[in-house]
Amino acid sequence: MRIVMIAENDPAGVGSLLRSALTRHTDHVCRLVTTQTRYTHNWEKDLHVPLLDAAGLDELATVLETADVFHFHMLADEHMPLGPLTAAPFMTNKAIVHHHHGHHVFRAHPELFQKKYRDLGRKNLLVCTPDLLLKLPGARLQPNLVPQNDPRYLPHPRPSDGRVRLGHSPTRKDLKNTDELLAVHARLARELPLDLDLIDDVPHVECLARKQACDIVFDHMQGYYGMSSLEALSQGMPTIAGLDDWNTATIREFFGVDELPWVAARTADDLEARLRELVASPDERRRIGRASRTFMETVWSEERLTAALCDFYAALR
Repeated sequence: MRIVMIAENDPAGVGSLLRSALTRHTDHVCRLVTTQTRYTHNWEKDLHVPLLDAAGLDELATVLETADVFHFHMLADEHMPLGPLTAAPFMTNKAIVHHHHGHHVFRAHPELFQKKYRDLGRKNLLVCTPDLLLKLPGARLQPNLVPQNDPRYLPHPRPSDGRVRLGHSPTRKDLKNTDELLAVHARLARELPLDLDLIDDVPHVECLARKQACDIVFDHMQGYYGMSSLEALSQGMPTIAGLDDWNTATIREFFGVDELPWVAARTADDLEARLRELVASPDERRRIGRASRTFMETVWSEERLTAALCDFYAALR
């Protein structure tokens, strides 16, 4: 099957990770078309429109013409400009997928997208976190994946120096409870050997390396989880996030498990309490870290989630 993924910018690197997984684990051919670069994360690029010359645009047109599946990420659709092209003229007899990743416009106005897909008769809908199922009824959950066997995603415990390093990598601080974290850390740092590495606006390779050198990672307390969680869990890190009951229950059901590896904190008081406990107990940090890594190897694996996406593609109509 020939799949073309289309997005403005690669959302948290998800597109390039999916393309890589499909290439390594399946016989499908997947291409990724992007039109913008945001932040400094330097996600892997495939058909990045601003870099395409005449030959590259000819290749893009061929990819669009020969695709079996158009897989649109975030707000992209067939009318989004791809340089001088759009996907619209190439849509006949193609399967169409819309895949949402929590863009703020979608979160604020899900009814607009519900109506759009209803009016167009489009039913092949994916979301990456359970909370988005509530905003797009009829969608299927396709959890994001990480390549857990890539060296950048492996555990790499740092030598003990008596300090505990807490990592936090917010793409947008206003959405990641960063202010609450800073306030909690300021209080704890006066009495505990707790350092904070705020990993902000750096290339993704550097972000992963700095996260890998931490002892604990804080994602956010928005009720769901982000890519930061998946990266840290794969690296064998105690990972703090404020998963709500809906997200927790949906994840358990999707994967058929009872136990999840996150350290739960839904409020600033919870966060402070969990950090105190983790800083005080290296053995507990190691235990949770091992469980986190095992979970990503055996439950939330790249192979399993790639197979789930392939099953979705096989059933497209």
